[in-house]
Amino acid sequence: MPISRRTLLVLLTTATFAAIPAHAEKPLESIRIGYQKSSTLITIIKAQGLLEKRLAQQGVKISWSEFSSGLPLLEALNVGGIDVSADVADTVPVFAQAAGAKLTYFAQEAPSPSAQAILVKANAPYQTVAELKGKKIAVTKAAGSHYLLIAALNKAGLSFKDIEPAYLTPADGRAAFERGSVDAWVTWDPFLAGAQRQAQVRVLADGRNIADYQRYYLASSSFAEAHPDILNLIFEELRKTGRWVKQSPKEAAAFLAPLWGLDSATVEQANNRRSYEVRAVVTTALAEQQRIADAFHAAGLLPQKINATAVPLWVPPQTSGISLLAKP
Repeated sequence: MPISRRTLLVLLTTATFAAIPAHAEKPLESIRIGYQKSSTLITIIKAQGLLEKRLAQQGVKISWSEFSSGLPLLEALNVGGIDVSADVADTVPVFAQAAGAKLTYFAQEAPSPSAQAILVKANAPYQTVAELKGKKIAVTKAAGSHYLLIAALNKAGLSFKDIEPAYLTPADGRAAFERGSVDAWVTWDPFLAGAQRQAQVRVLADGRNIADYQRYYLASSSFAEAHPDILNLIFEELRKTGRWVKQSPKEAAAFLAPLWGLDSATVEQANNRRSYEVRAVVTTALAEQQRIADAFHAAGLLPQKINATAVPLWVPPQTSGISLLAKP
C-alpha cells in the first residue's frame, strides 16, 4: 500500500509554512533541531553541548526533539515544528518531495550499504531473498530499509506485491520479529547491530550492490535561505564529529553506549558499518535519489513521479566566504 493519503495531505496542505519568507534583519534567538536514535553525529553533538557553545556566542539557543523514524521527522520539519533535521535515510526526502515539502539538502553522509539488512532467524529455512515470496516482512515505511527491501526483491525476480509488508517502527518490528509474528525484519544500525548481538539472527541480504544507503541532513528552505551561516556552523561540527567517531571508534562507542542503551561492543559494530563522512550535496550525487523515487513509484508506493534533483541545495562557503543556495 502507498504511503497514506492522510500523511501526504498533511504535508501538501502545510508545505506553505516552510515557505513563509524569513526576516533576515531579525536576530535569530533559537533553533529547533529534530533527530532520531540513528542520528549518531547529532546525538554526540547534543550530548557534548558542542553546538550550544558555539551558538551561545551568537545569542542563539537550541531546542531538541527526538522522533521514532525519518518520516515523522521530516513531517515536523515541513510543517514548521523544527528548523533543521538530523540525518534521515535517502528514501525519506523523496516522499517529502512528492508531497510538495519545501526542504533544502545541506549535508550528506557517504554511502553505508552494509548498515541496513534483511534479517531472518538463525534457524529459519530461508536461504535467499527469493524464498521470502508470500512471507510477512516487518519494515519501517519510507525508511531506507523500505527501499532496500524493494531493491532486494527486484534483484531476486520478485516485486513488492509478492510479499506482505508489516509497517512497523524499529522497536515494534523487532518485537514482532522475535515473537514470530513476521518471517523477516528489515532494519538499520544501531537496531541491526543490537539484534545481531542480542538474538539468534542471520543476515539474508544487506545493501551492498543493492542500495547505497546515504543519509541526508535537511533544513526548511525558509530557514536555509535566512540563516546559511548557522547551517555552515552545523556542517562544520558534523564533519569534525564524523572524523572523531571513525578515528576513535572505542572512545566514541563508549560515549554513545549509555545514550543508546546499548553496550559498547554493539555500538562499535554499528559504527564500523557507517561511513560518517559528512560532505556537501551536489546534484550529480542525487542519482540514487532518482532511482529510489522511480522504484517506489513503480511499486505503487509513491503517488506520482518526481524529479529528485529538483531540490534546493545549500552550498558550503566559497572563497567569497558566503554560503549560497543552489536552485534546482
